[in-house]
Parts: sequence; C-alpha cells; structure tokens
Amino acid sequence: MTVHRTNLPAISATGLGKRYDDRWVLRDVDLDVAAGTVLGLLGPNGAGKTTTVRILTTLLRPDAGSARVAGFDVATEDARVRARVGLAGQAATVDELLTGRANLELVGRLYKLGARAARARAGELLERFSLTDGADRLVRTYSGGMRRRLDLAASLVARVPVLFLDEPTTGLDPRSRNELWDVLRELVDGGTTLLLTTQYLEEADRLADRIAVIDAGRVIARGTPSELKARVGGERVVVTLRSEDQLAAAAGALAPLAAEPPHADARALEVTAPVTGGTTLLGVVRALDDAEVPAADIALRSATLDDAFLTLTGHATPELEEAA
Repeated sequence: MTVHRTNLPAISATGLGKRYDDRWVLRDVDLDVAAGTVLGLLGPNGAGKTTTVRILTTLLRPDAGSARVAGFDVATEDARVRARVGLAGQAATVDELLTGRANLELVGRLYKLGARAARARAGELLERFSLTDGADRLVRTYSGGMRRRLDLAASLVARVPVLFLDEPTTGLDPRSRNELWDVLRELVDGGTTLLLTTQYLEEADRLADRIAVIDAGRVIARGTPSELKARVGGERVVVTLRSEDQLAAAAGALAPLAAEPPHADARALEVTAPVTGGTTLLGVVRALDDAEVPAADIALRSATLDDAFLTLTGHATPELEEAA
C-alpha cells in the first residue's frame, strides 16, 4: 500500500507543560511527528511520557503550551481529536466478561458504526491480529499476549490516522513482542502515524523513525536512533564477572582506558565503559590481570541505544531499573 504523507505534521506540540500544585511534571515540550512515521518517546520511569500521551489524546488538559493532533487543537477541538486517534495504554482495557469479538463490535458501535459494519470490522481485526481461534471465547481466558493484541485491535476499530501506544509490549514474551512489532510496522507502512512510549530500547531501535528522550519532564535529546547512538559513538568494552564483589576492582582497572567513568551493573555482573582510541582487547585483558580481576567474558562492541540512553539521562534503562 502506498503511504501518503502531507507537509503538515500529524502530531505537533509547542511549549507543552503540566503541573500539579507547584510541581511541574512536564515543561516546555516540543514535538513534531510527520504523518506516516513513528516517534519513540523514551525516558526513565516518571519522566513525563505518559503525561505527554494523556495530553495529546485529550485525557488531560495542558497548563502551558499547545498541541495539535491530526490537524486539530487538543484543548479546543478535543472531540475532533478523539475521533481521529487510537490509544492503547499500559494495561489492557478490554472487558473480560465479553468475548474478543463482542469487545471489538462494542467499540465499533461506540464509534457509531452500524451493526453490520462493526461486525465486519471486528472480523478483519481478529484475523489481522491472529485472534480468530479465540474470537468467541471470553477474554478472561486469554493469555497476556492475546489481551494486548485485542487491546491494540480495539484502538484501530475506527481506522484512525494517529495511534498512541503507551508501553504496549510490557509483559509480553519475546515471540508475542516480535509479532506485535510486525503488525505495527505494517500499520505505519499503510500510512498510520505512531507515537510509542516504551521501556524496551530494542523496540524503539526497531520501530522508531525518530526518538525524543524525555527526562524530568523535559525533552533533552531528539534524533534518529543512528544519530543518538552516534552522539555517544566509539566502542564499548563490556566485562562480565563471576562475582558482584569484583565490580569495583574491574571498574578501577578499566578507568585508565575509558573515555568516561565505567558503569557497573550488579544485576548482570557487567562493567561497561567507552574506551579511548587504540584500546584493544589485549590491553583490557592486561589491565584486568594487573588488577587480579578474573573475568568470565570480555567483549568490544559498538555503541547501542542503551548506551545513548544511559549517557543522556544518567539512568540505567528503565527495564533494568525495575529489575534491580
């Protein structure tokens, strides 16, 4: 299917802000998302990602700035915005006491589709999301992956041009996550505009055309995945250890070779550091030997989006924060 893009952004925000009492949770946020593209909105837990999504989908009113979605103002033309957007939040919102088919038909009727049109649209989406085998079972019998797919299907009943997904694959197993990524890429190839918040940086790397990194309520960086990785360029040395007790010694041994202080991850028993030019694996091995630090594994690799996230925010990736 040919993707038709316009010169007007599908999502735009200027100086967007939200506060509770005297505390600003979102401040001076600017966004510009071209039609038929994917923006990945990344940030630590509590950075303001969900607040941004709630404002852009008219669930919250901003206290500063303005935003337009699908050409309409989110504050003064909220009904027109809601008719043109789909939203899948962090938790599935489908009714567990209805079947999958009945859930989708109900959403269709709420969007004022006739009974026949709602039934036909439900059938299309059940097939597209590989839910036909469970279409007439109660949702309470569904697996987590099936519920997430049904929730996403419900957000698409009205064939909206703009879709907001707030951490859509949280809790899914790797296979279900990959299947959902394939569906999302098909939607974007067909012209849908997608704003995606995610805790999985691999997800942003795979799906996003552009990324905005938000921290403490402000956008601190933006660009393509490649541009953000290039900002922290060079190679990383990753040393995997046998014991958490060796982390400090390994970090100390790597410090003279590193362009910035090494980062220790106790959960993975890893020490990572960007290395200066000319550093070789042999040099790293010698430094560890001199410090009497036995390593289970040593590797040099290119910068990843995880490295960019850590450098930009000073936080570990959100999924590692939660697991720690």
